[in-house]
Amino acid sequence: MTTEPTDAPAPPGPGGERQVRRLVVGEGLAATVDALFLVWLTLFVLDLSEPGLATGFVLVAVALPRAALLLPAGVLVDRLGAARITAVACWLRVAVLLALVAVVTFGSPSLTTVALLAALLGVADAAYFPAALALIPAVVPTGKLSRVNALVQGAESGGDLVGPAVAAGVIAAVGFDATLGGIAALAALAAVALSTLLRAARRGEGTDPGTADPDGADGEELSSPRALGAGLAYAWNEPLVRAMLAAVALINIAVVGPVLVGGAVLAEQRLGGAGSFGIVLSGFGAGSLAGSLLAGWWPPTRRGWTVVGGVAAIGAGMAGLAATTQVAAATAVVGLIGLGSAFLGVVIVATLQERVPSRLLGRVTSLVVLATVAFDPLSYVVAGVLLPYGTTALFLVCGGAVLACAALVAASPAIRSLR
Repeated sequence: MTTEPTDAPAPPGPGGERQVRRLVVGEGLAATVDALFLVWLTLFVLDLSEPGLATGFVLVAVALPRAALLLPAGVLVDRLGAARITAVACWLRVAVLLALVAVVTFGSPSLTTVALLAALLGVADAAYFPAALALIPAVVPTGKLSRVNALVQGAESGGDLVGPAVAAGVIAAVGFDATLGGIAALAALAAVALSTLLRAARRGEGTDPGTADPDGADGEELSSPRALGAGLAYAWNEPLVRAMLAAVALINIAVVGPVLVGGAVLAEQRLGGAGSFGIVLSGFGAGSLAGSLLAGWWPPTRRGWTVVGGVAAIGAGMAGLAATTQVAAATAVVGLIGLGSAFLGVVIVATLQERVPSRLLGRVTSLVVLATVAFDPLSYVVAGVLLPYGTTALFLVCGGAVLACAALVAASPAIRSLR
């Protein structure tokens, strides 16, 4: 089985450029809404109750349905179309946010009410994330995929970088209800922008002749379990897809928990206190933004070796944290990790969008999202298990694991030959 590039049709003329702009604005706004709402939700729950299990309960209410429904959502994307699922998910977000605005403004919501509405947002996220990734090649010409992915991911990185400060500042100035109203307004703007792409996406979806489901049947003719199985079988049997998904999953396990948990401990022990942890994390956000834009404006000509180098850079950065004793050095190293992660993310997503058959793309993108979000709890467990041995051991083990992953990726002929 081979994975060949699939040329998405270029949107014609000025109208096509407008569609690309709407896509970037819509998905960028949606990413900003995610970043702002997470901060709003955390601070609101802390305001409702004492810090502790309540905060974790509400955040789990968002994460659990999102992780559980990602793969079924990928089947829906392939069956109903990426643009349709994106629009439905966006308007569901708006409806839930408006309901939460009403509850917060005119009532005294309980934690259970907030958790239930947050769970509905998790359902919307499960549908939106794979659909939004699959929508891009249906609207954007193949030659612009890297740049558009970079802009969308850059908006997400920018939201992560400034979102906490903006959300906290606005809440302090105007209160929780007005802030949430503003977030709902941004979500509505994103929904409007992305809903305008329905017609353009219908022309671009499903136009790669000669590609078929692995079992020889079109996705529409399969039951949902068989369709999901067909997507999983494709991802497992295709060496390029399998290697990229494995790299994304391992990096997520070895980086997220160790950087957040281990970084906080490192700041207390070596960097002068907890306040320095925020500075170090800002380095990750700045590096992510730079990596996204770099991958979009200077796409690599030898993508396979770029993937290997990106994984190796992340591993070297993780191992390098073991030796840092100054805030500036730790910030620079974490910035390198962020840059490598973002650059790698743009390259991997753009490659899959180009080469995976359109009728399977929703299922594959759902696996990409799953690899980036579902392993967070395991990553925290890894950090918890290794921390008793010290931060040096934590970062050396995790960095070594990522470097070993780079070696395994480099051993894959499908990766080495990727252009």
